[in-house]
Amino acid sequence: MALKIYTHPLSQPARAVIIFCKLNGIEFEEIVIDLLKGQHKSPEFLEINPVGQIPTIVHGDFKLFESHSILMYLASAFPGVADHWYPADVQKRAKIHSVLDWHHSNLRRGAVMYVLHSYLFSIFGKPLNPQAALEDEKILNSSLSNIESVWLTDHGPFLTGRDKPSIADLSLVCEILELEVLDENDRNRILKPYPKVRKWIDDVKNATGPQFDEVHQTMHQFMNDLKQIE
Repeated sequence: MALKIYTHPLSQPARAVIIFCKLNGIEFEEIVIDLLKGQHKSPEFLEINPVGQIPTIVHGDFKLFESHSILMYLASAFPGVADHWYPADVQKRAKIHSVLDWHHSNLRRGAVMYVLHSYLFSIFGKPLNPQAALEDEKILNSSLSNIESVWLTDHGPFLTGRDKPSIADLSLVCEILELEVLDENDRNRILKPYPKVRKWIDDVKNATGPQFDEVHQTMHQFMNDLKQIE
């Protein structure tokens, strides 16, 4: 069955799914949905995903959205995926679920809204909101602090003390890498207080090789193209 992935370069969760497939030799067709043109709300796309979000996958007759569920499915449905990504051991797997459940209400909420309110809304033709960005930054800082003190332990370089990355590491680092669209000084100011987080980001990049950089290059290229239009 052919795997189709509906994606966009600005989508952190979509990048995590694409990287995972590339790392694990999962063949797929990438279909870019133009968010700026509202294609995610088109009748054609809403037939595939009625909530109009990306990433979304279609695998044969099976349709699935929500990136964490997609990563779990891909790790389980395709042969040859290394166990460290989504372990068969139920307790190790539960730890990964715990990180991913926490992520949505904390790191993702802080990071994506901070980037939108402080920078990206202007690209979408909406006004920036510095006051909201200040509140978002508080959530982002709290989340980075929790990663530093709770999820990164002394037992291993990856989340929950593991010696190899899981789908949680990939998902959360892709989220943090959204900060690369910001001014370098702003990004450095946010990440500087968290040395363990910075090292962990580097460890995930190193563990995921050229595929990680290749996929994130599409984000940088997209942003460069937007700046040329401006």
